[in-house]
Amino acid sequence: MSRYRGPRLKLIRRLKDLPGLTNKTSNMKEARIATDQSVSRKISQFGIRLEAKQRLRFNYGSTERQLLKYVRIARTAKGSTGQVLLQLLEMRLDNIVFRLGMAPTIPAARQLVNHRHVLVNNHIVDIPSYRCKHNDLITLRSQSSLSSELQQRIEFSRRKRIPDHLTFSSSEGNNPKGLVNGIANRESIDLSINELLVVEYYSRQA
Repeated sequence: MSRYRGPRLKLIRRLKDLPGLTNKTSNMKEARIATDQSVSRKISQFGIRLEAKQRLRFNYGSTERQLLKYVRIARTAKGSTGQVLLQLLEMRLDNIVFRLGMAPTIPAARQLVNHRHVLVNNHIVDIPSYRCKHNDLITLRSQSSLSSELQQRIEFSRRKRIPDHLTFSSSEGNNPKGLVNGIANRESIDLSINELLVVEYYSRQA
């Protein structure tokens, strides 16, 4: 199944806040209608797990096949399967670029990576799913190669809080730089989700 390319506010109304997908929010009237509709219908246990899986998938912009692959990797790793799953998604290059404030959303970060604007340890990496490691240095190519609109988006997105496992630095005349200090912890993940529901959803497939 390919990535979702439809209207993002439609997903926000159905799945609530998805900070990685868009920085837009639905208005209070639409949110109230969606809440009333969800209360009026009885949701099965399968439906609850499906909704959690959809929230995780759409927030990080992964395909169904990719998410299933991450669940299988997480099952073989030490520690909590749900927490390892979130860490695998958080350490993707497109998400790291987003979390460093170099892009306003994960889809925008993926576009930067695909267009070869992102360097990892001074080497161009154009694979959004590339798994970043401890001490990886993330930089953007020369600002002259970026459009003025893209530079404005980067400047705006830098205002948000950088998680503890990342360090961001930028000075006038220099390209922005980000350093991966370690593995993302559960507290630094800004998506409100019960990851165990996602693991349970895939329990028969992984």
